[in-house]
Amino acid sequence: MRTAAFRLMLAVTVLGFGGHALLLPVLPLWVSRAGAGEFGAGTTTGVLMATTVATQLAVPALLRRVGYRVVLGAGLVLLGAPTPFLLLTAELGPVLLISAVRGIGFGLLTVAGSALVAELVRPAEHGRASARYGYAIGIPQLVLLPLGVATVDLLGFTGVFLAAGIAPLLGAAATPFLRAGRPSAAEPRVQDPAELGAAVVRSRRSGVGPMAAMLACSVAQGGLVTFLPLAAPSTTAAAPLALFAVALGGVLGRGLAGGLVDRHGPGRLLLPGTLLAAAGMGVEVLSVGGAAWLLVVGAFAVGSGFGLVQNDSLVSLFAAAGPARYGAASAAWNIGFDAGTGAGSSGLGAIAEPFGFRAAFGAAALLLLAVLPLTRRRAP
Repeated sequence: MRTAAFRLMLAVTVLGFGGHALLLPVLPLWVSRAGAGEFGAGTTTGVLMATTVATQLAVPALLRRVGYRVVLGAGLVLLGAPTPFLLLTAELGPVLLISAVRGIGFGLLTVAGSALVAELVRPAEHGRASARYGYAIGIPQLVLLPLGVATVDLLGFTGVFLAAGIAPLLGAAATPFLRAGRPSAAEPRVQDPAELGAAVVRSRRSGVGPMAAMLACSVAQGGLVTFLPLAAPSTTAAAPLALFAVALGGVLGRGLAGGLVDRHGPGRLLLPGTLLAAAGMGVEVLSVGGAAWLLVVGAFAVGSGFGLVQNDSLVSLFAAAGPARYGAASAAWNIGFDAGTGAGSSGLGAIAEPFGFRAAFGAAALLLLAVLPLTRRRAP
């Protein structure tokens, strides 16, 4: 964790995820103000995550073929370069096309970044290294999720779109200096989706529980982040405060999990993390039409629970797959994360448009409760 390569990877991650986090809650507002409904606003995130997931399936093979630097650099360019073109139109069709291109870049960035966590440090430090990687993802979200909405009010959409495009491009400029080649030669030559799924469940520690927890928590948080600016009372600071609370909870939860996972082994935090996220979504149900402070409290609980699950599930999947399949485990983890985020934004938007945000947040809480039996740690 003290090597220059690991530290540079964290810096590149901050820039890439910074551009992503700045735009995530703003783009639904952009198309919503142009006349798109809740479902249309949600599809901006849904399309981004759909192309992200489709790309992630191919990243392990790309890493073996061209190496980490090329994959990271290409991902950052595709994530940042299309963003300023959003200034040309708020029509849903062109915005979704830009989101799709950015999703390809985000898919390259996410899998390569989390695989490097395992490649650059020894297994005994995977929990703490994952926590530091979580800081590199979470601190930009902590600052930029609420700042994006506030910047729109102060400077307009132009400043947000330009900043969200420039940050990943700065990261791309740093990738040639990253000393990381290609995954180990022991990495399997063929990894189709069926093999990828089998890789993460073939072990004493099953990958089903980590994947179920990741998917459910990301559905809840993805929908929450997408619709907080729309569900919060417009006359209060509840939306930026709640977005800040989501990100803060994620950073604290992931940081707390790092040392615990290294000391006690993976798999122990999936159940409490998922339960905490479910409780947070329950509070969000109560917050709709009620006190604004409840929105913030619920958001913090969702973020904290998901932070615990993020760290534990990633290390659990690394342990399940083994060193020869770190790329496959990274892809599976990121697919659970991003597919859930996309499903949360689009699916909860489809519920919110006819039935309201109370029903959408309640559906997410029920999903989290439904996967709790799968998150119990299995004996070795």
